[in-house]
Amino acid sequence: MEQGFTHNDLIKYIYKETSLTETLEIEYALEEDLNLAEQFKSLMQSFLQLPKATFAPSKLALQNILGYSSQQFVETT
Repeated sequence: MEQGFTHNDLIKYIYKETSLTETLEIEYALEEDLNLAEQFKSLMQSFLQLPKATFAPSKLALQNILGYSSQQFVETT
């Protein structure tokens, strides 16, 4: 059975958000369908150009979270 994949399916695949079955189906389809492979190539090039963001909370934010957590633990015991 031929499965049609959308841009959303390919984006999920790029971000590794597909199930094992979906991943295998998409990989097979990419080998067989040149149009799909071109769409994937275009999306992947765009993905690689996105800035890589890293997030780290400030020390103050961590202290506030840990303090709140400790306070909640004391109140419940």
